[in-house]
Amino acid sequence: MLTRRTVLVACGVAVIALATAAGSYARTPSRLMLMSFSRPVSLPGVTLPAGSYVFERVADDIHLVRVSSVDKRIVYLTQFTQLVTRPSTLSSTQHIMLGEAGPGTAPPIRAWFPDGERQGHQFVYGAR
Repeated sequence: MLTRRTVLVACGVAVIALATAAGSYARTPSRLMLMSFSRPVSLPGVTLPAGSYVFERVADDIHLVRVSSVDKRIVYLTQFTQLVTRPSTLSSTQHIMLGEAGPGTAPPIRAWFPDGERQGHQFVYGAR
């Protein structure tokens, strides 16, 4: 009886270990970047004052991007984005593509390109 119980416990531990390993293996690492701006910029529905912010791809498979304060206590934007290829005119050290802004308004961030990535995330703005 003791042998059978030991085998069952060992099998249970093995199943739990495999499930835990598979769960952690299936997770995709988030792409996180600290971005600093010397002037105000805007995102859909929010204007960010000059300062530093965390840009993070929440999940690879759904193209969800979150922009938050450096300490991550304030979330300024969580939005589904459109996947876009880095333009050839944008150098590999440039991570933000800005749009045009009217006088006295903050330029909109059109796209964010995570470090080392050819594909980036285009923010979706409503009709103006």
